[in-house]
Order: sequence, then structure tokens, then C-alpha cells
Amino acid sequence: MLSCKDLVAHSSDYIDGQLGVRQRWSMRMHLAMCVNCRRFIKQMRLSQAVLRQLPRGQHAELDEIADKLAELRRQQR
Repeated sequence: MLSCKDLVAHSSDYIDGQLGVRQRWSMRMHLAMCVNCRRFIKQMRLSQAVLRQLPRGQHAELDEIADKLAELRRQQR
């Protein structure tokens, strides 16, 4: 079974719909049993929705930071 740590590690891919069927199923099974991870995913989705409301381009430094963080995340895989 998937651990909370594993769920957190794959949470962005889960929210973005980038997981395979097996991984997605494992995430859903874990979320069905773990209230803390359900809260975490709910908060991630809320944060993502808020960030989408921000105007693009007006905060170039934030975009650069986000790009750097995404690149670091890809390198850690």
C-alpha cells in the first residue's frame, strides 16, 4: 500500500492527471483511508486554483522561482 510520504511525493502528478492507471488507483485507495492526505490534496488543489487566478507575467520573479522549483523536482526523480 502507498505510504503518506509516497502520496505527497506524487501529489502534483496526481492533481495534474499525469499518473498511470495503477498509480492513480493506489493514490485513490490511500486517499479513501487517510483523512490527513485527503486534506493535503484538498489544500494542494485550492492552492493551485488560487495560483491560476494570479495574472501571468506581472510577477516575473515568481515565475522564475516556480520554474526553478519545477526543474529541481524533475532532477530529484
